[in-house]
Amino acid sequence: MYRLPLTLVLTVMLAACAASGSNPSEKRATIDDMRQQVLNEIYKNKPAVRALVNSSSGYATFSNVNINLIFIAAGTGYGVVVDNSNGAKTYMKMGEAGIGLGAGVKDFRALMVFETRSAMKRFIEQGWQVGANADAAAKAGDKGDAVGKEVFIDGVTVYQITENGVALQATVKGAKFWVDGDLN
Repeated sequence: MYRLPLTLVLTVMLAACAASGSNPSEKRATIDDMRQQVLNEIYKNKPAVRALVNSSSGYATFSNVNINLIFIAAGTGYGVVVDNSNGAKTYMKMGEAGIGLGAGVKDFRALMVFETRSAMKRFIEQGWQVGANADAAAKAGDKGDAVGKEVFIDGVTVYQITENGVALQATVKGAKFWVDGDLN
């Protein structure tokens, strides 16, 4: 009875956890394209964020697929941290798990803006983030809408864009971000 939902969850998560491409160079290019798309969309919807990103120590963009089945939430994704002082990029992976009430699958992008170098360094080296999340999304391409808000946590401002998905959830989650050893 639970095999079909579990199989669906594992299939979606495995597909989402890797950037497309047959070699590291192509995977980095895919992640860099995603990074630019995220920045363009956020700048279009919130023009003031461009100045915040440009004056920050650095920023990160991530692509994530999140699944919530009744009481359990899980997600996986990939992204890149850009150091504004020298343009250096650190490619990363992410995974998240949580508990709470909800149902749905959501494909979203995130922009994290680091206020200080220490916040950026801590994120790259430790990568943990814990928080509560409540959101609603019903979106496919340009149709529909998603409710989300920017969040400020420990020197990092996080903006989220829902690409596609249907989700209604209230969860407590932990996310782990780590350096992708194959792409750096």
